[in-house]
Amino acid sequence: MADILELKEFFDEKVALYNQPSFIDKDPVCIPHLYTKQQDIEISGLFAAVLAWGNRTTIINSCYKIMGWMDNAPHDFIVHHQETDLKRFLHFAHRTFNTTDLLYFIYFLNYHYTRHNSLEQAFVPDKKYTELNVKQALIHFHNYFFSIEHPDRTQKHIATPDRNSACKRLNMYLRWMVRKDKCGVDFGIWKKISPAQLICPLDVHVARVAHRLDLLPTNKADWKNAEALTDLLKQLNSKDPAVYDYALFGLGMAERL
Repeated sequence: MADILELKEFFDEKVALYNQPSFIDKDPVCIPHLYTKQQDIEISGLFAAVLAWGNRTTIINSCYKIMGWMDNAPHDFIVHHQETDLKRFLHFAHRTFNTTDLLYFIYFLNYHYTRHNSLEQAFVPDKKYTELNVKQALIHFHNYFFSIEHPDRTQKHIATPDRNSACKRLNMYLRWMVRKDKCGVDFGIWKKISPAQLICPLDVHVARVAHRLDLLPTNKADWKNAEALTDLLKQLNSKDPAVYDYALFGLGMAERL
């Protein structure tokens, strides 16, 4: 128990360092913070999360481009755009995410928002999510996202636990949408999923750090380890294990150096 208490103290210090408004501007979460309308936050947040790999400045600049092409009113654009409006998205590329992927995302979001009020229903179609963690919600989102005609290449941009992916970016997105505290980084606008059900985002850097700290048996960034790490973090905070994403982010940044 002493080791757990020491780990909690160490992680809580890291959380206090990064879970601050000053964190927002240089992180992809700054993109949904441009907006106050729920649907705008959801849409811009999804793009920010999906594009969130690589250099953070490049990620943010790519998101600014997309939001600008949507006239900085993403929900209104998604629902009301005309075919000719899509020309502005041609030749977009962010790493392996290209125009084909971007146009399908717009197509899917139009399909969804002309039928539903919130993107939360794409993860949880029922009134309340009752599973132990968000595994089934992520599987449902993946299957629903590709339930309409789609380009095969885009499937690599929406991960699923069914393929043992850690689903790092989608878990980060759910953290933004679900958890809420007084620090103001996360939005807490979705209520069907509780913070206790979130899986802590796990990428290769965090997996390596967690393995070196003996928190994981291997340094693999996969779903099995994402669940294992979250289960351990629940010993530190059973109601909000994903808050330690801030601590692990800081340690993962140090691992990159």
